[in-house]
This record gives sequence, structure tokens and C-alpha cells, in this order.
Amino acid sequence: MSALAPSDRAPGLLLGPGVELPDDVALGGHVIIYDGVVIEPGCRIQDGAVIGKQRLVSPTARSAAPLAAPETVLERGAAVGCQGVIVAGARLGPGAAAGDHSLIRERVVLEAGAVVGSGSGIGPGCRIGAGSRIMPGALMALDTVIEEGVFCGPRLIVTNDPEMGRQGPGVVHPVTTLRRGCRIAANVTLLPGVEIGEEAVVGACSLVTRSVPPRTVVVGAPARVLREVRDDELAR
Repeated sequence: MSALAPSDRAPGLLLGPGVELPDDVALGGHVIIYDGVVIEPGCRIQDGAVIGKQRLVSPTARSAAPLAAPETVLERGAAVGCQGVIVAGARLGPGAAAGDHSLIRERVVLEAGAVVGSGSGIGPGCRIGAGSRIMPGALMALDTVIEEGVFCGPRLIVTNDPEMGRQGPGVVHPVTTLRRGCRIAANVTLLPGVEIGEEAVVGACSLVTRSVPPRTVVVGAPARVLREVRDDELAR
């Protein structure tokens, strides 16, 4: 990691070598932007945000050694809230937003207009589709796929390890997928590898142990089918 240098562009701003900031980028105080970061015009980066942070790996970690990260990119009009952390190799699409105190890990892609709420942790390799909204306090396991137009309520937990850390290195964990236009209410937990079908609805405080068919409402712990989604309840 290259040395950071102070900049007079904003109070306490530290920039890595080669970082260029368009004139219309709005900066809070004490922002850190590491080398290898691309910031496009119209972005907003609020107080204490860190962009392009290198992945921190514990000596006892079972995960594979990190690959060389792709570019870290904030596309036109993207925003990072106060003390948000964008790890090297993430990409925020046009108009995407990562809320206050959020953690966006390596290889994450937020597509155009996607929103991640405050205090959320988005695991490595997750993809959040255009216009999808993740409310505060979400925790997403690595490689979770969220298609476009999905709504996730506060404190959603997506898991991916059925053995709870007892597997050896190199294990490929199941991937959870949330299909286009589905809606997840508050305080929901999704067990590893489930798929939430297109336009499906998961009720508050549900524990989803198996995949949910398209246009189906499920509730409870474990979640059970309640009814079908009506035509007038579909995404507009």
C-alpha cells in the first residue's frame, strides 16, 4: 500500500498517489482515499469515509489468500456516508449509495441507484442490482446475489455456512439469491443457499430454511407459505 499524502481540498483529507478528484466531488472532513481508486464526477463522500482500504486478513483465517483486487470505482453520482468503508476492489455504480458506518467488501458491485443502509456489512463478491434498497443493519454473506428492484428491510441476515466454521479451507459455500422485485421485511434470516423467487414476499421475523417460489408470501419461523402475491401487489 502506497503512502498517503495530505491534501488541502478538504480538512484532514489523505490521498494515495495518483488519485484524482473531479472539481464537483463533495468531500467531508478526514476522508481517506487510497491509491487505485477512481472517483467520477458528482460523487459525495462524507466525514471519515475510507475508500480503497486493503483487505485485512487474520493469520488464522481459513479463507484463501486475497487475489489482486480490481479497481475501486465510485461511478458518477455515487455516495458514501459518514465513516463508511469501501474495501479495495468494490464498485459503486451511478447514483448508488453506501450509508453511514457501512462496510462494502472487496468485489462487491452496487449497480445503478442501489442503496445500502447505515451499519450494514456487505460481504465479498455480493452483487446488488439496480434500484435495490437494503435497509440499515443488514449482514450479507459473501457472493449473495440481489437482482434489480429488491427491497430488504432492516436487520436482514443472509448466511452461507451450514457447518458454522467447522469446514476446512477451500470449501465452496452455497450462494443465496434474491430475485427481481422480491421484498423482505424486517428481522429476517435466510439460511444458506436459499432462493427468494421473483416478486415473492417474506414476512417480518421469518426464518427462511428453503427456497421461496415466485409470487409467494411466506411468514414464520420456519417460514411457511401464506398465500400468493396478488396482481395489484406486484412491483410497478
